[in-house]
Amino acid sequence: MKRLGRIAIGVGIVAVLAYAMVLGAMYFFQRDFQYDRGGRLFALSETSLAQAEQVSIPGADGAVVTGWYQPPSAGKPLIVYFRGNAQSFSREHQRYEAFVADGYGFLAFDYRGFPGSPGEVSEANILADGLAAYDWAAAKGFPIVLWGRSLGSGPATYVASLRDADALLLEAPFDSAVSVAADRYWFLPVGLLMADQFPVDTWIRNVAEPVYVAHGTADSTIGVRHGERVYALAPNPDELWIEPGAGHSEMWEHGLWERAKGFFARAEAKLGR
Repeated sequence: MKRLGRIAIGVGIVAVLAYAMVLGAMYFFQRDFQYDRGGRLFALSETSLAQAEQVSIPGADGAVVTGWYQPPSAGKPLIVYFRGNAQSFSREHQRYEAFVADGYGFLAFDYRGFPGSPGEVSEANILADGLAAYDWAAAKGFPIVLWGRSLGSGPATYVASLRDADALLLEAPFDSAVSVAADRYWFLPVGLLMADQFPVDTWIRNVAEPVYVAHGTADSTIGVRHGERVYALAPNPDELWIEPGAGHSEMWEHGLWERAKGFFARAEAKLGR
């Protein structure tokens, strides 16, 4: 019995040490788990965006944010697009091509630490870069609508809570990054470990713009309940579109752009634009 007791104690010590090592790895390498910063910045010549230009947006503390910009046609707004987590914003050039084909302008960009923009990735830098991009776009004088996809739902909502855009569209949003982490790492105290928590559920309460939320029921990256909660907290909700069977990156192919145009048209009509 004494031998079994010693074995049990030994197993317990090993388990505690292993758990401590997991906690340490998650804490010290958390941004490697949280962000996908690989890939490359595409050249505009690799796209059909013949009228767009690559721009450098001055940010906080001397930072420079790289993006693509094209002004809208008369009577259309400018979409400030807050990209998701994977690689560079430029990989989604088909979206921007669809925007401009229908007369919309766009500004899309990489947050610091992603392929197009040098620097360190962090929540503070992502939010600061989002504000810098919005202010740069607002200076152009066009009506502005915001589009936040996945990770981009964080800075898009934050910017909407502090600036005066015409509309906020959130594609596969989370209510907070720490909540998403808790879904995945339920066995870890992620609320204590995470530095970049993106409390969208707090920021959305201060968003005066009309809000459209799109989410798929088969989203295994950010569960659909996150989008439902964000929409429920929006002070000025427009529409919640839940697409049965759609995964995290499948909302576009299920017709998101057509729905987005309808939402933006409603928002602009309410403002008499």
